[in-house]
Amino acid sequence: MTLDMTLEQHLEDTMKKPSIVGILCIDSQGLNLGCCGTLSDEHAGVIFILAWQATKLTYDLTDIPVVSLESDNGNVRGQKRNSITVAVQKMVS
Repeated sequence: MTLDMTLEQHLEDTMKKPSIVGILCIDSQGLNLGCCGTLSDEHAGVIFILAWQATKLTYDLTDIPVVSLESDNGNVRGQKRNSITVAVQKMVS
């Protein structure tokens, strides 16, 4: 099993969870490594910058902030860990 197949499987498995409608995985340069559902390449740059900027709000290197964008219909949450940023979009059920 290749790394691409493993990532694709994780993305597909995540999409099976209730209320999740999109997932996006981004590399350290803001490029899309993989996505499913409503999140796509066009969202990678914005989510990457928001998650990267959020890490500057804490001086504790073990504190990993989560960026949350909320609306009446749902939310998108993104988090940067090491060189990977992951975002998940959920709809209100």
